[in-house]
Amino acid sequence: MSKLNLDKQESDFLNKAISHWEKDHLIDAGLAESLRKSYEVKGFDWMRLAKYSFWIALFCGMIAVGSLIIDNKVIKWLESLYYTPDIVISAVSAVVAALAFYFGRLWEKKHPEKVFSNEAIIFTGVLFTACCIAYLGKTFDNGSGHFSLLFLLSVFVYGFLAYRMESRLIWLFALVSLGSWFGTETGYQTHWSYYFLGMNYPLRFVLFGLVLVSSCHISKKQQWFNFFWELTYVVGLLYLFMSLWLLSIFGNLGSIDTWWHIKQISLFYWGIIAGAVAALFLFYGLKTKDVIAREFGITFLLIFIYTKYFEYFWEHTNKTLFFAILAGSFWLIGSKAEKIWNFKSRTSQQQNV
Repeated sequence: MSKLNLDKQESDFLNKAISHWEKDHLIDAGLAESLRKSYEVKGFDWMRLAKYSFWIALFCGMIAVGSLIIDNKVIKWLESLYYTPDIVISAVSAVVAALAFYFGRLWEKKHPEKVFSNEAIIFTGVLFTACCIAYLGKTFDNGSGHFSLLFLLSVFVYGFLAYRMESRLIWLFALVSLGSWFGTETGYQTHWSYYFLGMNYPLRFVLFGLVLVSSCHISKKQQWFNFFWELTYVVGLLYLFMSLWLLSIFGNLGSIDTWWHIKQISLFYWGIIAGAVAALFLFYGLKTKDVIAREFGITFLLIFIYTKYFEYFWEHTNKTLFFAILAGSFWLIGSKAEKIWNFKSRTSQQQNV
């Protein structure tokens, strides 16, 4: 029988669990020893190395392409291609994207264990799909500047590809495209003014995030959506809380120039609203055992609090006192978290007795 290959942290956890079960006579010494021999500590995290290596390879590949482009011979060659029709570039990009998706899917079926190399191939297809859509837009551009329609087209293209290929990576790009479409479409409808229905960009995306999170809960029982539900929920919460964070800093102001000329204390109520939303998600997560809502709630509640601390006290507090208060607050949070963790650990042990 092959042994489980675990990292040090996982191995320590299992050792502790087996020792606890053996101590409480839930398992005998023989079974405990057999369990300990069923896994081993891996010497190096090769999966993490593979993951970072593929991302670095893609990054270095982009640098290589960039370096190639600035070469004089290549520049002259590109100048000769200047009059290449946009539709041709779009078609070539579509073919390359299709090949990347085809071979990526084929490679995934053939070597499902090669997760990161498969994702790298799919990511290449995603980039060429974006290139295809961009040049398709240039082909039919009539000068209206309504390029948000390209993002909307990307939503449907990426959504369809993600569904057919069961790819969360492509679905992520569909969600990013959806947010990009919303931002650019509301800008286009107002001729790129500061406000849309009286809302600046952060406030608009607060509503966008709320709609996306609500849609997740409405569609939770849809079978086809199960595969993408958690990712969509996380992205929706990111849209919501990042927008709330920006709103707590800038309020519903349209420009940086206006923001520079007001006192930050005058925007305190936006911070209260942001903190209240985070507290509500924290309460909801604890009440319904929704781990994602709970983690987002507590994380951003702390972010909102410390953002306000820096805003209100950085300029008016002695730096020694400022960082001493900061250190003390984090020490307090750490000690409280430790007590909660110890309490839960004791409760769990008592329930097992």
